[in-house]
Amino acid sequence: MKSLFKFIKKYYIRTTGYSYTHMGRLFLRLFVGVMLMQFGLRQLIHFDQAVAIFPSICGIPPETGLYIMAIMEIVCSFFIMIGFLTRMMTLFPLIAMGIAEVYLLMTQDSAPYLLNWNQTGYLPMMFIGIYFFIMLVGPGKISVDYFLSLYIIHSANHSESELEEV
Repeated sequence: MKSLFKFIKKYYIRTTGYSYTHMGRLFLRLFVGVMLMQFGLRQLIHFDQAVAIFPSICGIPPETGLYIMAIMEIVCSFFIMIGFLTRMMTLFPLIAMGIAEVYLLMTQDSAPYLLNWNQTGYLPMMFIGIYFFIMLVGPGKISVDYFLSLYIIHSANHSESELEEV
C-alpha cells in the first residue's frame, strides 16, 4: 500500500510538474493550420458550388472574395504551421473569421442565443479563440520564427537572454 501511494505521488508530480508548452504550441499551430487549410482547398476544388453560397462582402464580388479567402486560408495556414511570421499570419484569418461570425449571426433565422452546438455559428468563434491564443503566446521554440530570431541575435553578437526578454 505504501509503495502504491509512493508511485501515485511520483506519477502526480511528474504529470503536473512538467510542461510541454512548446510542443503544445506546435500541436495547436499544426491543428489549426490543417483545419483552415482544408477549408481553403475544399473551396478551390468545389469553387462553382462554393461561389453560389458565398456572400458579397464590402462590395467585392463573390467570385473574387471566395478566391481571395481560399488563397488567404491556404497561405496563412502554411505559414502558421511552419511558424513563420506567425503572429502576423494569424491576423488575417482572425479578421476573416470575425467577419464570418458577424455575417452568420446577422443571417441566422433564430436569435444568436438559441444556436445549437452543431450550427455553423460556433465554427468561426472556435477559430477566433485559437488564433487569439496563438497571437497571445506566440509560435514557441519549435518554429521558423524562433530559429530566425536566434540567427539574428547570434549574427549581431548578442546573447540568447535578449530573446527571452522579448
